[in-house]
Order: sequence, then C-alpha cells, then structure tokens
Amino acid sequence: MKQKFAAIKKKIEAPVQELHSSLLQEKRVRLFVKREDLIHPEISGNKWRKLKYNILEAASKKTDTLLTFGGAYSNHILAVAAAGKAFGFKTIGVIRGEEHLPLNPTLHCAKEILGMQIIYMDRTAYRLKNTPAVTEKLENYFGQFYLIPEGGTNDLAVKGCTEILNDIKISYDHVCCSCGTGGTLAGLICGLHGEKSVLGFAVLNGDFLISEVEKHIVSYSEEVFSNWKINTDFHFGGYAKFNPELLDFINAFKQNHGIQLDPIYTGKMMFGIFDLIKKDYFKSGSTVLAIHTGGLQGIIGFNERFGGVIY
Repeated sequence: MKQKFAAIKKKIEAPVQELHSSLLQEKRVRLFVKREDLIHPEISGNKWRKLKYNILEAASKKTDTLLTFGGAYSNHILAVAAAGKAFGFKTIGVIRGEEHLPLNPTLHCAKEILGMQIIYMDRTAYRLKNTPAVTEKLENYFGQFYLIPEGGTNDLAVKGCTEILNDIKISYDHVCCSCGTGGTLAGLICGLHGEKSVLGFAVLNGDFLISEVEKHIVSYSEEVFSNWKINTDFHFGGYAKFNPELLDFINAFKQNHGIQLDPIYTGKMMFGIFDLIKKDYFKSGSTVLAIHTGGLQGIIGFNERFGGVIY
C-alpha cells in the first residue's frame, strides 16, 4: 500500500513563471504564474491538491470505490476517474442532466479510457445530491463507496490546497486564483495564516461564494481571516459564460506568454488581473502571484461546442 500511494504522498513542486508586458512595466507590477497545471496530465492543478488527502482517506477506510458528482464537462469528474485508475479505485460519476450520445470528450475519456462508471441524475434530483436520502439511495444501489463532493471541496481538499504555496521561493504581496466552489481559495487563505493579500475571482454570478469560503475556512481551521476578498466583476455572465473579448484575451495570452488558459476558470482570472492592473488596483512596486489551477481538458469539448474558438 505504501508503494501504491507513494506518488500522491510525494512533495509536488510546480514551476513559477514570470510574465512580461508593456503594461506590467508601465505599472511597475511584477506578475508570476504558479503552473499547477503542469502537476499531472489528467489530475492537474487544484484537482490533484483536492484529491490528495481524499484518496489517502479512502484508502485508510479500505474503500475500493470513489463516487462523485459533476456536470458533463467537469474537470473534477475527469480528475476523479484518472485518480481512480492511477491508485486502484473503481470510480462512479453521477452526472447532472440527461445522457447525450455520442459522449463529449470529457465523459468519453472518463468512461472509455479511464474506466469510470457513468450514471445520470435529472436536475431536480441533482439539487438534492447532498441530502442523506440521496446518499442512502446510491448506497443501496452501488454498495459502499467513498463520497467526494461535487468540485471535490471538503476539509481534506482544503488541507491539500494549503500546500499550494509551500514551495514558493519568490517574495510576493498578492495571491490570486479563480473561484468555483471556494475550496482552493479557502486552502490558500488557511495556508497563509492571515499573511499576504488573497484575491479570488468568481466564475459564478452572485455573492454567495463569500459565505461558502468563510464556511470552509472555519470548518478546516476554526479561525477567521480578514486578508482576502472575492471579486465578482469578471464572471462574464456566469459559469461557462463568455464573450469574444474573453476568447481573444485567452488566445493572445497564449501567443504572448506561452501559457494556455481555459475559458471557465483561469482565463477569467487572468483577464481580471490584467484589468485590475490597468486600473491601479495593485500598488506600484507590488508583486502578484496567480495560481494556474488547470482545467485545460475542457477546451476540446468547448471547441466542439463553439467551433474551435480557442487555439
């Protein structure tokens, strides 16, 4: 067992890359990107961090099956499928909505390549996925499993995300990351213990994420921190919403900096960072560290749906 899980216990060091542009030079702001997207080809970015201690917990409970929830293009679904294959677990993905054939690239990879069992849950029932009644129904059908919540966020996920900044060797003033369920942001905040300034970029419309992050912080650390904010100005209309300006930015960013961004998470974060730099949100002379949380697998499906708009 020790040998089997040695890879996930191993210390991970993701490279840090500095960006250069005329805007950064003009505003005298240094901007670095921590390339968490390079951790693993399939369990990349914050998904590796969120799953690390959940995988070890499932193993300690002698559970051979992981069950989780997600949308049809979910980074989390694919990551759990990949983790299951890598570490010897059966995996079950409960997908929101109805089956559509042929399977999109995300679900095709999860099912046909990585061996995940896929089932579908109508949207009304899916809203109740966190209730004991739904869990009991799933247990009656599948037997014992280790439950990982949608997006992977729980106390063990927050614990994993506290380690994102452990290997940083540069001095920085601000940490930025995209924010979906709030687990990664909560982990960064807890890992910094009230130091630095932490800024999350919401990819969903609404202010509810603030209370979600607060809940995750208190649940994990039993502390309250005041060194963080969530910006809600760059969601582009909501989850998975976009416009041509965002797509043009993502494509230009790759051309200028050699880093691929995705349109759901990191593209919106980086667009927001550059916009805030233009508006002098970050003081002259400050250093910003942006966390690249991965999510690049979804680009293939995104391009299938919208006509090859990201290259």
